[in-house]
Amino acid sequence: MENILTFLGNIAWWGWLIVVLAIIFIYDIFQKKHTILHNYPIVGHIRYMLESIGPEIRQYLVANNREELPFNRIERGWIYASSKNENNYEGFGTDRDIYDSNYIFVKNAMMPYRVDKKHPNHKDPYFLACAKVMGEGRRKRPFRPASVINVSAMSFGSLSARAVASLNIGCKLSHAYHNTGEGGLSPYHKQGGDVVFHFGTGYFGVRDNDGNFSMEMMKELTKNNPQVRAVEVKLSQGAKPGKGGVLPGSKITPEIAEIRNVPIGKDVLSPPTHSAFSGVDGLIDFVEDIAENTGLPVGIKAAIGKLEDWEALASKMAATGKGPDFITVDGGEGGTGAAPPSFADHVALPWIYGFSAIYQIFKKYNLTERVVFIGSGKLGFPARAVMAFSMGVDCINVAREAMMSIGCIQAKLCHTNACPSGVATQSKWKQRGIDVDAKSIRTHYYFKNFRKELLEMTHAAGYEHPSQFTMDDVEMATSDKEMINDLSSIFKYNKKPVLFNGISSLQNCEHLGGGYSIKTEKKVVKEALKEDNVRY
Repeated sequence: MENILTFLGNIAWWGWLIVVLAIIFIYDIFQKKHTILHNYPIVGHIRYMLESIGPEIRQYLVANNREELPFNRIERGWIYASSKNENNYEGFGTDRDIYDSNYIFVKNAMMPYRVDKKHPNHKDPYFLACAKVMGEGRRKRPFRPASVINVSAMSFGSLSARAVASLNIGCKLSHAYHNTGEGGLSPYHKQGGDVVFHFGTGYFGVRDNDGNFSMEMMKELTKNNPQVRAVEVKLSQGAKPGKGGVLPGSKITPEIAEIRNVPIGKDVLSPPTHSAFSGVDGLIDFVEDIAENTGLPVGIKAAIGKLEDWEALASKMAATGKGPDFITVDGGEGGTGAAPPSFADHVALPWIYGFSAIYQIFKKYNLTERVVFIGSGKLGFPARAVMAFSMGVDCINVAREAMMSIGCIQAKLCHTNACPSGVATQSKWKQRGIDVDAKSIRTHYYFKNFRKELLEMTHAAGYEHPSQFTMDDVEMATSDKEMINDLSSIFKYNKKPVLFNGISSLQNCEHLGGGYSIKTEKKVVKEALKEDNVRY
């Protein structure tokens, strides 16, 4: 009897399966949306399933260690290991094709720079402040970044609340600054780290009810938040220059609406151009007005394309003594939460070409000592940072590299609000996977280990600080008849020497940010050295 019931049960199971497949078959035949399903009913679904998991298959099973873009597996692995304070070395030798075009070679010195027992980096191998001061001699509250690597512009809204909080606390621990991105100053940016307040054409956080820039709101924001050390005006960004953003109404929570001063439930459009000023003269006046009303250094951020307005800006800055205190140059390879492929792929120059063009213009007008140059666009690796410093940058900002330090897996779903790691989504459930205490420590270690390795490469080249690199210290494979050339030969200029009086002078600077204190830092560094048995 039991065998008969089992047999009938099996028949019922298979019967239901046949019915379901028949329904799918009939639906596929008569639906008109997908040709593949019409021509290959049932089987066609397998094709769509494989296509949906294709990126994961390529990322984990198919692509080799150096193949993926924008960051390959070796690069991601270095960031993950550094942020976890684990062994970030590699064995047996490089697996890079060192004869490949655009390969970077850093010239080492016969005798490396000696760090004796009296040198600040002997006691604190992580200390590496900016060699220049933003707004020195021009603003009421000048600012020397206490770290040469900092968090680039990423807004609350683009990133989750827990991601922003993790980055800010990580900045506090590593004495870096945290750029807010153009979503306004959120509570998650107020966890103790230095802040650069950034805004774009939407003026979020400093916009009135009509969507216009409000100087009164700017004054109030900087007055009530002393951790804001500088203000950055976004003209454009590398991934989508000349295109405004769209914040869908479905993503605007009551919290985001309050921070950005926008209505709940309505799409918010950021126009491609600023309404608060027009032209180069208007930009200079706008920068000076903000600096006068806040006392803070004010800079601009832009991706680089046409150079006529940059020439005009430098000329007028030289003639008037006015204008931005710092300039952030973003590369066309920079990241974004969402951008049309045509913009991300083709609009704006890559960082190395854009920055070299801008630096030469400002050098011609003798402005390189006055302006602090910040590089942004896949520079969060020590060798690329050496290249950038040799070309004239004073600091670098990192975005996606910082995201990886708190768990980003390069799923490339930022534009869908479905980020699986909880970093670039407003999903409360997915955000819960981010432990703020743990992830902030990882940001802290990524920045500290980055600075330490950058210092080691600097010392290997015979220098004390990366600001001392010149374009003759770095060569690049060019695949031409001469095979490799130093950067000064490739880009036809050399940077002007940075006025640098030693690491000790940076530690003792009254404008040094990041809450850095030699006395309190000694204990922190001592504990860090105890924890790290791999590198010390």
